[in-house]
Amino acid sequence: MSDVRTRFAPSPTGDLHIGGATNGFIQLAPGPPCHGVFILRIEDTDVARSTQESIQVILDAMTWLGMDWDEGPFYQTQRMSFYQEAAEKLLSEGRAYRCCCTPEELEIKREAALKAGIKPKYDRTCLIENPFLPEDPPPSASSLRTRGKRWWTT
Repeated sequence: MSDVRTRFAPSPTGDLHIGGATNGFIQLAPGPPCHGVFILRIEDTDVARSTQESIQVILDAMTWLGMDWDEGPFYQTQRMSFYQEAAEKLLSEGRAYRCCCTPEELEIKREAALKAGIKPKYDRTCLIENPFLPEDPPPSASSLRTRGKRWWTT
């Protein structure tokens, strides 16, 4: 059998809940029988809500549950320069664009969609209204969008 690499990527915004633990066990299961590797990646990019205390609670809970990882933990915030380079590459290739919408504007659009009974999604306002060249971003641009999703925020 070939080697299998699985990963579990909890977000440290609180305790490890039953759904997260279940997901971790599902990712862990194929490891030993397949000579696999179980990788722990901490999704700590939500800087406003991620805490060191939550990271420790997750690590302690995983240890208590017997979920031993082979590699990691790897922290996503330690890879931000990699993500910024990738974002700049997408911009330079014309495969992404910068978004100038404020969180308040996006919330208004989300609420309007919910009120209309439709699933909220980004309407590409900045692609339509602000056709900036990749090397000439607007000074207030804080997000990169591709295929209608927020991909990266400074």
